Amino acid sequence: MVNHATATETAMKTDPAGSIHDEVIGHGNSPAAWTCVFIMIAGSIVSGIGFAMASNVVFWAGVVVMFLGLIAGWIMKKAGYGVDGSKIQGSGH
Repeated sequence: MVNHATATETAMKTDPAGSIHDEVIGHGNSPAAWTCVFIMIAGSIVSGIGFAMASNVVFWAGVVVMFLGLIAGWIMKKAGYGVDGSKIQGSGH
């Protein structure tokens, strides 16, 4: 007889408390992460428009905006607005 149990079902039978969904991984749900993402989305839109227009200047301007988004997110994280940051403790983030 063939066992058709998935890996998760097999793991749950051997260790019911060892579900992979019990781990908290964070997902970056913080003001720093969201700011970084929004700025980078704006930069990708600008780059996409520049690509469609065949304009090197507009395309690379969008790439610069995306890079600035990374820097803004990093600065906000260092300022305490990242996951488990000092500025957002107890605010639900």
